[in-house]
Order: sequence, then structure tokens, then C-alpha cells
Amino acid sequence: MSEEKDRELRALQTALAAEHAAVYGYGVVGGRIADGRRTEALTAYDAHRARRDALVREVKDLGGRPVAASAGYALPFQVPDSAAAVRLAAELEDRVAGVYADLVRAAGGGRRALAAEALREAAVRAVRWRGESVAFPGLAERAGTAPPSAAPTA
Repeated sequence: MSEEKDRELRALQTALAAEHAAVYGYGVVGGRIADGRRTEALTAYDAHRARRDALVREVKDLGGRPVAASAGYALPFQVPDSAAAVRLAAELEDRVAGVYADLVRAAGGGRRALAAEALREAAVRAVRWRGESVAFPGLAERAGTAPPSAAPTA
């Protein structure tokens, strides 16, 4: 495998791991979110499941073995109520946006376009959850915040 394809495959695997974590995290969000935002949480959950499934296919198309979901993920903070669930949802979207920004840099052609679309969707969801935007969604180093870890936790 060429170095370029290997880099793209690693970025795809990282995005897949992030989607696994987001699906898990939205399970927690859904259990704590207020009724008024439950539909929004379910829509995001479904979007992440669809992205996860698409990434599995992309990894296989490049000849890789898709990274499996963990049995559980460490949450970045306690989620005892709806307000914390909203914060978690925004955090999940920020982390997913970060790995899609990396995939945009690593991929080419159609995969780059799909990664850019996924980055945009995550950034929009983060704004909806948080109520405000950041200057460079998915690019924490340019926004003056710490970058997300390579394997985000939910």
C-alpha cells in the first residue's frame, strides 16, 4: 500500500473510532436529554450511525479491517441531567469534527468531499447544541483550544 493510501486509511480508521464513540455518547445523551430536545438527539444519533456504517465500507474498500467499537467509553464528565447531556452532545460533535478535519487533510477526491460534508454537519450540530459557533470548526489548534485526542472518548 502506498504511503498516501496508508495515511488515508489511518484517518478513516480514526474517523470510524470517533463515530463509534459518538454513537455510544449519544446513547448517554438520549438517556438524560429533556423531552424538548430528544428528537434532535435521536437525529444526531442516527446520523452518526449512518456515518459509522459508511466508514466501515470505506475502510474495507481500501483493504483495511474496520476498527471495532469498544464495549464502553469513558465520558469526559459526569452526565447527571439534561444540561450536562447538551454539553456532552456539543463535545461529541467537536471531537468528531476534529477527526473529520484530519480526514479532509488525508483524503482525496470523493472521500475528501464526504469528509468535508461530515465536518460541516458536525460543526452545525455543535452550534445547535452549544448555541454559538467557533472560528474554525474541527481545527482546535487554530481556535486556541487543545486538539481532540486521536481516539476520542465519548
